[in-house]
Amino acid sequence: MQIHIGNRILEVLKQKHITVNEFAEMCASDRTNMYRILKKENIDLALLRRFSIKLQHNFFKDLSEDFEENNLL
Repeated sequence: MQIHIGNRILEVLKQKHITVNEFAEMCASDRTNMYRILKKENIDLALLRRFSIKLQHNFFKDLSEDFEENNLL
């Protein structure tokens, strides 16, 4: 099953007890824009890199593991 990256980011936010509002502030964004981004199944790689750094979580590793688990490579 392909990872819905917006949902995965939300999961990490919950694990780290960070609200969407707080994360939007961390990223110098507004709440509405952040919710729009998090509804997406796919996001820009530069943005994903930025989110990985802000949350100290490697979302690229999550995607890679999904590829391996589903024999997509």
